[in-house]
Amino acid sequence: MPIIVNLDVVMAQRKMSLSELAGKVDLTLANLSILKTGKAKAVRFSTLEALCKALDCQPGDILAFR
Repeated sequence: MPIIVNLDVVMAQRKMSLSELAGKVDLTLANLSILKTGKAKAVRFSTLEALCKALDCQPGDILAFR
């Protein structure tokens, strides 16, 4: 898939665990894990916005096109 999800990289840079992030963005661990591993088929803008707020980053820090 040409869209790469770098959520794990950004989380590591912020020293944030998956469960901590899930609590901040109000997502289940299972859904966040699917997104983190790149297996998600789509991402809602509201979810992307919540992730960016919680991680203090830009959408381009989380998603890349290759």
